[in-house]
Amino acid sequence: MRDAGGPDGAADDVPDVLDGFGELRRAAARCSDLAASVAGAGEKRRALDDALVRELVANGLLRTGVCRSAGGPQTPPSVMLEAAETVARGDASAGWCVAIAMTSSLLSAYLSAEGADEVFGDPRSTAVGVWAPTARARAVGGGVVVSGRWTFCSGVPHADWLFAGCMAADADADGAGSGPRPLVVAVPVAELEILDTWHTVGMRATGSHDCVAEEVFVPEHRVVSVVDGPPAGAGALYRFPLLGFFAASVAAAALGNARGAVDDLRALATVKKPLGSARTLAERSRTQDTLARAEASLQAARLLFRQAVDDAWRAARDEAPVEDELRVRLRLAAAHAARTAADVTTAMYELGGTSAVYETSPLQRRFRDAHTMTAHVQIRQPMYEVTGRYLLGLPTETALL
Repeated sequence: MRDAGGPDGAADDVPDVLDGFGELRRAAARCSDLAASVAGAGEKRRALDDALVRELVANGLLRTGVCRSAGGPQTPPSVMLEAAETVARGDASAGWCVAIAMTSSLLSAYLSAEGADEVFGDPRSTAVGVWAPTARARAVGGGVVVSGRWTFCSGVPHADWLFAGCMAADADADGAGSGPRPLVVAVPVAELEILDTWHTVGMRATGSHDCVAEEVFVPEHRVVSVVDGPPAGAGALYRFPLLGFFAASVAAAALGNARGAVDDLRALATVKKPLGSARTLAERSRTQDTLARAEASLQAARLLFRQAVDDAWRAARDEAPVEDELRVRLRLAAAHAARTAADVTTAMYELGGTSAVYETSPLQRRFRDAHTMTAHVQIRQPMYEVTGRYLLGLPTETALL
């Protein structure tokens, strides 16, 4: 049965042919070109260029998942992921920040109406997130008080809000607790201390610094639980596996980076003549063979990825929860896409030879970014082990897929 609507009061039955998002796609392409032109500056400052941030905000690319009831576009997953991939084709750090903000904007539907309006009511508002419960929350009247530290807060230099994970213990009237439970709180970035920790080999412009909260009060309307799933009556976008979308957004950035690396190599190959050769790099058989194999691998991984996203989206548009098999396939496709993208980027870097080792070459940045992305928990080696256990019929924890 198709979903006739959600808490937003508008039909959630988005047509299969997604023709209504042409302007978003065009905006992503424009921002991709801008991202490529300012990538070097972003690396030096370890944050996205201000002009790029203004364009991303003005074109709504950092809040595509905001629900309609909070004034957002409630964009289908495939369109959001395509936009992140497009921006990453210009610069991986920019695409990554778009992906993180898109994922965070999905929590608009988890918040109460009051909370969603406070966080996302301003169309210029940007939220990012680190949901790992590395801080602690203490219940007080009207909300919680949060203290702790979060690592890898991607995009926090240009964000207004941080969705931050913490552990809270419920206490009964007699003082007995029901045990710790993970929560996510929306905190204004202005109430946090940003520590200058992001000194890395790659993804430098993401500004993924650590953030610290010291006894910060968060009202109840800005406290949510992502592990309990979306609220009753949530639209299809919010029934799509949330953590699966997170993994997919990481993969989208990786795919865009790899496509950009292919672009960069092709541009170099038409003009570069290796030392002692009368032929350009493009005219050499090794280049032709390697590029063709890389293209086949990248296209195949992308097709598998998009199919997994589409299958999960079709399931999310039905009333029943998205089944475990589709969740596992989505996570596998995301991990495979990111790993394949890293391999393709490496191949392009190696084809570039000595030209690729200079800081002026985008290929060296692509290479560093690709191998920084693969360290992310959503696509690391253990994800293959989880998938393998499931395929072998062994007991598998699927709650966080």
